[in-house]
Amino acid sequence: MTVMAERTTSHMLVEEFEEIASAAPETVTLEFLDGRIEEKRVPDGDHDEIIRWLQERCMQHRPDLWLYPAGRGLKVETYRQGRARPDGVLASKGHFAGDGEWSDPDGVLMVVEVTSYDGDTDRRDRQDKPAAYAAAGIPVYLLVDREAGVVAVHTTPDAARGCYLDIHRAPFGEEVTLADPVGITLDTETLKNYVG
Repeated sequence: MTVMAERTTSHMLVEEFEEIASAAPETVTLEFLDGRIEEKRVPDGDHDEIIRWLQERCMQHRPDLWLYPAGRGLKVETYRQGRARPDGVLASKGHFAGDGEWSDPDGVLMVVEVTSYDGDTDRRDRQDKPAAYAAAGIPVYLLVDREAGVVAVHTTPDAARGCYLDIHRAPFGEEVTLADPVGITLDTETLKNYVG
């Protein structure tokens, strides 16, 4: 793709975004999705507890893996060269050793997003992010949707179409299975404690 073609589909080059993101203060998290800069809301305490709970589940059932918390940048959307910072990234322990701020999604087994109570949640977490993660070929996208009170497990990514072919939604309180290559079943009853 030429620079001219990239500029017609995006407001800026990915290199320009990376420069801006590296200079942002610690209180601001920026992402680059579908050619737009997005500000990601700073997580609240309940959000952090959900990620902690999920880290514990992963450690208990898959000690060979680690759920890297928010901050691990991923290169997503091969067409528009997106950049995302999921709330959690599941990969083999040590997988990101030697990487810089932004890593290729190869070897990532699952990404996790926990919704925030803001106006961009619908577009960002329910539309843009699943499309970007599917296009990157990430096998599982787990959305903990606090507003809807459901866990949505997206599997079978179709990279060419930028979507997941299978989506299972379960209300908080039900068990959900995170398909292979993750292979973990979660009892989501405790998630009821972190909505409000």
